[in-house]
Amino acid sequence: MLAEAMREFYFCIFVFQTHNMAIRIFITGGTFDKEYNELNGQLYFKDTHIQELLKLGRCRVDVDIRTLMMIDSLEMTQDDRELISRQCQSADESMIVITHGTDTMAETAAVLAAENKDKTIVLTGAMIPYKFGSSDGLFNLGSALAFVQALPHGVYVAMNGRYFHWNNVRKNKQTGGFEEINK
Repeated sequence: MLAEAMREFYFCIFVFQTHNMAIRIFITGGTFDKEYNELNGQLYFKDTHIQELLKLGRCRVDVDIRTLMMIDSLEMTQDDRELISRQCQSADESMIVITHGTDTMAETAAVLAAENKDKTIVLTGAMIPYKFGSSDGLFNLGSALAFVQALPHGVYVAMNGRYFHWNNVRKNKQTGGFEEINK
């Protein structure tokens, strides 16, 4: 009787720990977090807007946010991608969302997939900066947070309400959307 009760107790602890873990959010920059300089018309980085987006979206998910870098993905190097991968590997959380520029999101996803087998990682971004007021960033972040909780271990890209496997996605620069490579 005591042994069965102990088994049930440990099972409950296991279920609680696996279903109530925080989601790690890594910030890397991209259009998501760009600001507009009204004097010279340039886009630039200041601070992340993730906290504002989570508040606006009334997020009730436990998250741990870390800023790794604030760069345009076109300026991202292989060393930057390896840093992101190492941070994913060393994170205690098994569910990770990464905000990332859309131009090279698929390249980073490929690096992450090679090294991260036991986690669910979802990259997301925005085509329009949050500060412009009509950004797709809020919707994409919400979708990524939902997908990271529902999908099995693997690396995915989440944009515009859809998710894509890391090795079957590309940004269509004519339409401004993401699509599967092989349908």
